[in-house]
Amino acid sequence: MNKQNKADLFSFEFYPPKTDDGAKNLEKVHSELAQLNPDFFSVTFGAGGSTRDKTYDTVINIQKNGVAAAPHLSCVASTKENIRDILANYREHGVSKIVALRGDLPSGMMSAGEFRFANELVDFIRSETGDHFQIHVAAYPEVHPQAHSAVDDFANFKRKVDAGADAVITQYFYNAEAYFYFMDKCEKHGIDIPIVPGIMPITNYSQLFRFSDMCGADIPRWMRKTLEGFGDDRDSIIAFGEEIVSNLCQQLLDNGAPGLHFYTMNQSKPTLAVWNNLNF
Repeated sequence: MNKQNKADLFSFEFYPPKTDDGAKNLEKVHSELAQLNPDFFSVTFGAGGSTRDKTYDTVINIQKNGVAAAPHLSCVASTKENIRDILANYREHGVSKIVALRGDLPSGMMSAGEFRFANELVDFIRSETGDHFQIHVAAYPEVHPQAHSAVDDFANFKRKVDAGADAVITQYFYNAEAYFYFMDKCEKHGIDIPIVPGIMPITNYSQLFRFSDMCGADIPRWMRKTLEGFGDDRDSIIAFGEEIVSNLCQQLLDNGAPGLHFYTMNQSKPTLAVWNNLNF
């Protein structure tokens, strides 16, 4: 691949570790990826706030180590009071980025909380904190799996932007045309904030299919069949995945993507392999 100038918006996503060993692993992964000088590390927020304390602890630890942290905030099971408290605590610790999401209702939970949609959460953060936080929201180039239609999905997305979002992180995808079509649509609707494509490295065949089925990310048939053909040959899966994802990233950057957001799954090696292939 050609040598590439590093774009501005590169970030990496972690989930809060559940065990002491997980915490030690994340510390190592964080240290390795911090050397790439990302714009920020984001930290996910469990369904119904189930990892709220762990998210907070992870964010504060990252923030202390010199790279900006961007905690996820979810509408699910959230109230204005607890979101207000969380925002105040983050401000106190120097956090200035937020990823504001609707979140998915856990099975059996009947009420989402005081916020029904992400645009309401974005609007509340703006009303409470002004311009202190840079707010990132989600987008689905291949359409949210729960949307009634592509038209409705884009209307929901635009409401988040209009509520005060500063930047966008997309769901991962393997079809670059979906991203380019989405970008064209945004341009036609006057949306000019950065829309950073989400990137999922491929390391595990069954895990990838399970995640993709849940979140509505399409795996092209030729990719599915190729991965299926490798069976339990993990080395071939990893090599194939590295090539596919590296080529996707190069195509996106060559055609104007403002950066990349890597879903790391708390691993450094797959992301570093792609990064090195891009020759930054």
